[in-house]
Amino acid sequence: MRNIASKLALLAFFIAGIAASSIAATKPAARAHGLDVAGMDRSVNPGDDFFAYANGHWFKTTVIPPDRSNYGVFPALGEEANRRTATLIQQAAKSKASKGSEVRKIADYYTAYMNEAAIEAKGLKPLESELDAIAALPDKSALAQFFGRQLRADVDPLNNTNFHTDRIFGIWVSPDFDSPNRNAAYLLQGGLGMPDRDYYLGTDATSTALQAKYRDHIAAVLELAGISGAKERATRIYDLEHRIAEAHESRTDSEDVHKADNRWALADFAGKAPGLDWKRFFEGAALSTQPSLMVWQPGAVTGIAALVEKEPLADWKDYLTFHAIDRDSPLLPKKFLDENFSFYGTALTGTTQLFPRWKLAVDATNAALGDAVGKLYVRRYFPPAAKAAAQKMVANIVAAFANRIDHLDWMAPATRAKAKAKLDTLYIGIGYPEHWRDYSALVVRRDDALGNRERSELLDYREALAKLKKPVDKSEWWMTPQTVNAVNLPLQNALNFPAAILNPPFFDAAADPVLNYGGIGTVIGHEISHSFDDQGSQFDSQGRLANWWTKEDFAHFTAAADRLAAQFDRYEPLPGMHINGKLTLSENIADVAGLSASYDGYRKAYGEKPAPSAQGFSGDQRFFLAFAQIWRSKFRPEALRASLLTNGHAPGEYRADTVRNIDAWYAAFDVKPGQKLYLSPPERVRVW
Repeated sequence: MRNIASKLALLAFFIAGIAASSIAATKPAARAHGLDVAGMDRSVNPGDDFFAYANGHWFKTTVIPPDRSNYGVFPALGEEANRRTATLIQQAAKSKASKGSEVRKIADYYTAYMNEAAIEAKGLKPLESELDAIAALPDKSALAQFFGRQLRADVDPLNNTNFHTDRIFGIWVSPDFDSPNRNAAYLLQGGLGMPDRDYYLGTDATSTALQAKYRDHIAAVLELAGISGAKERATRIYDLEHRIAEAHESRTDSEDVHKADNRWALADFAGKAPGLDWKRFFEGAALSTQPSLMVWQPGAVTGIAALVEKEPLADWKDYLTFHAIDRDSPLLPKKFLDENFSFYGTALTGTTQLFPRWKLAVDATNAALGDAVGKLYVRRYFPPAAKAAAQKMVANIVAAFANRIDHLDWMAPATRAKAKAKLDTLYIGIGYPEHWRDYSALVVRRDDALGNRERSELLDYREALAKLKKPVDKSEWWMTPQTVNAVNLPLQNALNFPAAILNPPFFDAAADPVLNYGGIGTVIGHEISHSFDDQGSQFDSQGRLANWWTKEDFAHFTAAADRLAAQFDRYEPLPGMHINGKLTLSENIADVAGLSASYDGYRKAYGEKPAPSAQGFSGDQRFFLAFAQIWRSKFRPEALRASLLTNGHAPGEYRADTVRNIDAWYAAFDVKPGQKLYLSPPERVRVW
């Protein structure tokens, strides 16, 4: 995964979603083994605004930290995980670990990143070889080979996590759509400095203002580097990126796996995407021996290739020069980092203060040596008892999900059998991977911060390519244990639940089980449900892209999904800006289904009876309130706008209101017709 410390304000828009937390904005909200009743606003009718009822006082009194664009449970737990990780890394840095050991590499990577004086003294010298290579490019064939050498490993476009957008293309290596026992290389669109095509194509006042700020940012970076004609070059660079954006496929189209199922033989590229010297590109990318690639966004690949031929070589050189500098800004003199943050942090997301250097260094070290740090994290913070407790809850919720499948009155026996087979073969990783990554080939130098990052990215790329010659490892993890998140991997039919998310308010071994089912249980149910959402439902028990539904069953499922998309389309978080129900559909389906499955699991854990009352609430009320409180979130307007444009997850408050689709919520809070969240029984979306 790319080190994107320079774009930290965007990191919250990752897989599990965006949430919120404590008033002090430094630690996750402590609920003393119970609900945070003080954070509620009981003057609000739960049937009108359940998020505000569960979180209203917290929302009114919470101040977003100046180095954050949003805050909530996920960022707060991330803060705690970062503090723990920082302690481990700093202890490693002070240790006398032997040269070449993982602990020594952790220490040296972190130390090099923290040595701002050395970085300042070197100036642009660490970039000289790359900048010189760009300046010396003689023709478009050499340019194509350079693009190939720049290719780096991306991660899971099914989860909206393509981070290498500012490189012309990215590659993702994962199980083959058609043959899930072998890996395939998926070519992805790239080439943009702003987060998404819509930032370039928008014509409203906010979009045009950001476009102007981005042009100014490009010019400022070139001026800081002492490059002449910065403003004129910036205009040409921006215009080139705008044309790339016009060629890009939308987020919604990119999530349609059937549109991504395009196998091109290497010999086909010249005819299907003329304009780029593909032979030289594949040579540069070390892909010449591959018989074929899966082209995820064929229209973008064709459009970008045409632009390579059409646009002047000089403009491409300027484009590459700018992105080389901007991409490496955290590891260059402070003036470059400050300028980078002024755009990616303040202009894009409203964040007013850059993260402290130690946080940037922790993120960078985790990105480069995540499993090595993860070993230390698990050893100290994730005891075997915690893993066993989580595994027990997972087994209970899987059983509840299976029971729900058995009782779907609309599902034909043939479809039901295949759904059960998919559930039976689901791999669920808890806490940490079964096989740790080997970093013996990574060279880390205590005095070479930028070189360390480049060597780490190159190792990631080479290891991704090496998987093309190996059988699929279904137990492969795509997250580190110290990551506060969870993920479903449809092509592997697998789930990952890192250790760091298995903490309060999601999971608390001392709390009543009902609260854990309302917290982490709904996340577990959510991730299981991803195997059956609008994307996951298109993959069979082996991870193969295959239709395993009867025509009537899929029509029923699609109709329910369409109604859920329409439900979210009506939400308007900002004036004139609605949630994109199609873009967020996968997550919304998983929320509804996961909440339902975890509710069933909670009742099963209590012998099909409600949990005892406590803190003034019934057992069922406690379950739903625990769910709503994990979705605490608060955004700066700029960050909320960015999320609505690019994030596959709805903002937290609307995820909390998912309860309006669950019958038991109506009974628990006596919700009546006429209240704002009320849906008549036929209007409630029942997916699984």
